[in-house]
Amino acid sequence: MKRLFTLTICLLLLQIVHANPFSSANSNFHRLINYRDTIVLPVINTPAPLVGMQRGIYERRLDSIHKDIPLDYNEYVQSYIDLYMHNRDEMGQVVGLSKYYFPIYEKAFRDAGIPEEIKYLSIVESKLDPNAVSRVGATGLWQFMYTTGKLYGLNIDSYIDERRDPIQASYAAAAYLKDAYQEFGDWLLAIASYNCGKSNVERAVAKAGANDFWSIRQYLPSETRGYVPAFIAMNYVMSYYNKHNIVAQACNFSTKTDTVMVKKHVTLSNISQALKINISELAILNPAYRRLIVNGTAAAPRRLILPQTAKENYAALYNVLNGTGEAGSPEPKVTYASYTESKPERRMPTHHKVRRGETLAAIADKYGVEVQDLKVWNHLKSNKAPVGQTIKVTSGEEVSTSASVSQRTKKAL
Repeated sequence: MKRLFTLTICLLLLQIVHANPFSSANSNFHRLINYRDTIVLPVINTPAPLVGMQRGIYERRLDSIHKDIPLDYNEYVQSYIDLYMHNRDEMGQVVGLSKYYFPIYEKAFRDAGIPEEIKYLSIVESKLDPNAVSRVGATGLWQFMYTTGKLYGLNIDSYIDERRDPIQASYAAAAYLKDAYQEFGDWLLAIASYNCGKSNVERAVAKAGANDFWSIRQYLPSETRGYVPAFIAMNYVMSYYNKHNIVAQACNFSTKTDTVMVKKHVTLSNISQALKINISELAILNPAYRRLIVNGTAAAPRRLILPQTAKENYAALYNVLNGTGEAGSPEPKVTYASYTESKPERRMPTHHKVRRGETLAAIADKYGVEVQDLKVWNHLKSNKAPVGQTIKVTSGEEVSTSASVSQRTKKAL
């Protein structure tokens, strides 16, 4: 009886230790899942000791789902499992979204020849939100920075940001991770480098004189020490969520879709009218189009993802996609992601004079662009706004808009 009482007290203390760092379940999850300089993964340096029975169950379960990437079990991994489990509703939403996004990831990873289980890394990155944007501009499901995205072939301009494109970004993530694995010969080190960069992992390997994550962990940046355990924990949670009373929630958009290639400039608003669907659903399925315009051409068609629609809508859709307008007809008006407001048309400025107290982030929000765009267009090396200087706020093209609502104002984790 005394032994049972002692075990009960230990279990209660374990839950208190794990629950204590954060005040609300909702903030727990958001703090946990987006690491890249926006909301940093909690680093648990002194996790509570594992109870024997608990250790055995979780260790066996992780071992049973192990494929190509070692899913080591320890106190750090268990601590992240516990943190995720405190957020059943949020995890239920993620499970529902995974039904749509995971098949996309799996095909990209199969084509690249990398382990399928890396798909869980995207949850740690963005909670499967293609519009997630970090404080420093890391964007999309796979949270690519501007420079890295361009390096791995993602098209980023005033019309499109393929960091938000689930298909293109997944192939880019697969390419990065494959490159990292070829360099380090270890998948956990490749995953760690996705968080902190290859150079940080190289330095940690040199300091530790070892080539595995747990040996070099202490020499890595603090957020990366928690990043790999969080990835392993997410493998567990997504494989065994039904054992922990987590219920998958349906997506708020259609997961049965068709793909068409568009060879002209077409607005999503015209397509939504033709198909009689809400433009917000089209925007979710096609998050890369920054102006809600599919900027296809005959030489470079663009992919358009559509909810499966009734046959009686085919004629209207055909007319939108293959209108009678001649080549060189006026480009459609730009409409940013504001689906409920209608404002008088106005000309977007191309330059902005920086006032005292303004930041690049505030200026980017005002004009519907990214901080990284401002830095590239104005050859800025830091995130500080140059007070008194006039800077470019477009790539050089004048655009017309009916609402200057930035994609960056969408919920960023």
